[in-house]
Amino acid sequence: MNKNIYRTVDCGSLRMSDCETKQVLSGFVDTIRKLGGITFVVLRDFYGKTQIVLPEEMDISLNKEDVICVHGTVRERSSKNPAMPTGDIEILAEKVEILGKCEKLLPFEIKNSQSVNEDLRLKYRYLDLRADYNKEMLKLRSDLMMYVRSFMHEKGFLEVQTPILTASSPEGARDFLVPSRLNPGKFYALPQAPQQFKQLLMTSGVDKYFQIAPCFRDEDARADRSPTEFYQIDMEMAFATQEDVFAVFEELYSKIFEKFAGAKVTTPFKRLTYEDAINKYASDKPDLRNPLTVADVTEIFKDTEFNAFKGNIIKALHVDCKGNGRKFYDSLTEFLKSREAKGLAYVHVDENGEYQTGISKFITEEQKTELQKLLNYKPGETIFFIADQKQKAIKFADVLRQELGKRLNLIDENAYNFVWIVDFPFYELDDDGNIEFSHNPFSLPQVSIEEVKKNPLGAKAYQYDLVINGYESLSGAVRNHRPDYMVELFKLAGYDKSVVENKFPALYNAFSYGAPPHCGAGAGFDRLMMLLTHNEYIRDVIAFPMNKNGCDPLTNAPNTVDEKLLRDVHIKLIDEE
Repeated sequence: MNKNIYRTVDCGSLRMSDCETKQVLSGFVDTIRKLGGITFVVLRDFYGKTQIVLPEEMDISLNKEDVICVHGTVRERSSKNPAMPTGDIEILAEKVEILGKCEKLLPFEIKNSQSVNEDLRLKYRYLDLRADYNKEMLKLRSDLMMYVRSFMHEKGFLEVQTPILTASSPEGARDFLVPSRLNPGKFYALPQAPQQFKQLLMTSGVDKYFQIAPCFRDEDARADRSPTEFYQIDMEMAFATQEDVFAVFEELYSKIFEKFAGAKVTTPFKRLTYEDAINKYASDKPDLRNPLTVADVTEIFKDTEFNAFKGNIIKALHVDCKGNGRKFYDSLTEFLKSREAKGLAYVHVDENGEYQTGISKFITEEQKTELQKLLNYKPGETIFFIADQKQKAIKFADVLRQELGKRLNLIDENAYNFVWIVDFPFYELDDDGNIEFSHNPFSLPQVSIEEVKKNPLGAKAYQYDLVINGYESLSGAVRNHRPDYMVELFKLAGYDKSVVENKFPALYNAFSYGAPPHCGAGAGFDRLMMLLTHNEYIRDVIAFPMNKNGCDPLTNAPNTVDEKLLRDVHIKLIDEE
């Protein structure tokens, strides 16, 4: 190789073997440091960083984040930097060209952007994305997407894009609506998921479908939920069973976590029925890295005189809180109250097995004996009690279990735990006591329609979730593919046949022409990214996310539009008083 010919390389490539060669590098000015008359610049691009030395005679003024092109010769650094892959070498600049000047004061330090207010970061997201951790996120996201696609193609799945503009339908969340200019008074909806279309593909003769699909739901934000849109690995299979779906995703996820997280994943994954998950962990998405379990002790206290327990469902869990004093228990109680719990009751069991502190005076010897049999607690442990109406007791027992796991360092943050939650109830009661779908209205019950009619709330569905470290990472079901079943199942939830025909006309009619049994799932791609990167907020694994209020400070979306545009789509705004 002729060392006198300039080569164009990226900022992460050069090594000692490149010394004495001529190179051309372009990138952003990461840092500037002056030593006497010599200026040291660290140049950064998507692939890495390289130190550039500007000799004293080179008269050029640079700012951080200027975009420059450097021609120079590679040489060995006298003071090496082992933290940089290119830290053994540097470029002695011979020519520097400014390609893009950073003329404004930076709103924050790029390398410290994680500590900046979220709205400020999102307003200048193009700067935030220059940070190393965000570049790593974007690279991982691209690699993961490619890996999933390759895996699914190898398994014989056909990738099909489904419509973004569709019809509004009652699928659980609130739709985003799009007015139609050509059809006055009518609206499209953005799809909450490709649910109906993937089932239609099964009736079309496609036997294995998938896509990495955009989904749109007008929901309140959570740490693990984007308030507007997200992506899911969507799949469906004809002539298949629940076990076939499990086999595909167990293989896919075990390979993903081994490749991208270095984790050894054991298959088959553990399985829990919905009922067992609620009874033992007070959650249908339990984090099984947490060893604490919950027990129902309502029967033990059926004759109690303790007012806080009377007439309530009572959940209990026990754990060693050794080394924690009154402040720990008071803080835990206040935490539960901040989550709208009525309070927290507890007793400490001393080394002799005697109850101390808390509500010990309200617990009889007979109740102590029953608690020991049920909980099998050990001397030195604390027993915590949550008492409330059924759903609230379950909810706050889950909150308590999670918080104790964190505060007592019971959870291995580097571990991954996978569990299938199966046998969801087909129906549940809403707040007004009416029957509603508990999970997915397109699912198949595990019993006959006649048995469902006799006992709707006792019917189980072929529905399943994959839970990873306490996050619902996948949700799916064996689908109902019969129109007569569809009518009867919706009728039990308060929807007559006309609703089925009008809200789901494509599915209802398609099934009438013969449809194969089919099943599938949608797996959250963004949540998968969260788990792989150990991120707490889903917004941190999305290139251009909305904030927690569903707004984009970068583009000012949502915003007002011109009156003419509103007239074009036949919309008139009204003032709300």
